[in-house]
Amino acid sequence: MSVTEHKKESLHVNVMVLTISDTRTELTDKSGQKMIELLERQHHHVVAYEIVKDEQQAIECALLKGFHNPRIQVILTNGGTGLANRDVTFDILQKLIEKPIPGFGELFRMLSYEEIGSAAMLSRAIAGIAQQTVIFSTPGSTGAVSLAMEKLILPELAHIVREMNK
Repeated sequence: MSVTEHKKESLHVNVMVLTISDTRTELTDKSGQKMIELLERQHHHVVAYEIVKDEQQAIECALLKGFHNPRIQVILTNGGTGLANRDVTFDILQKLIEKPIPGFGELFRMLSYEEIGSAAMLSRAIAGIAQQTVIFSTPGSTGAVSLAMEKLILPELAHIVREMNK
């Protein structure tokens, strides 16, 4: 089956959206809301949404809830991917991911470079599979979320879930 044929097969996945931020609330979380809006536009199901502090224990706890929820097939995170001392999302996910999808981070940084220049190398966007759950982690800016969702995640989301379940 060709890639085009794979993409024609309709599969709507169940997703958890996790915003990692010390300052955002549901009212100010534009990036999390953008993820939800784009997912729903593609008829995917957002079954969980949470905002957690940029702290290792809070992030790990939220991820474990997602892993242990049998309905959740995909966890999308935004935030905590930079180089600041408090940015620990990448470090946590790097330990948890059993099967990396290195092309996501590589392509995200390439596309970001086209938009923002050399600052793109500061992003530690990462993706992979952990505990039979697909994970995509993006920076917290709404522009970065839109770029990742529209150019990389949404075009391949159903395909990746289908492949993971083979």
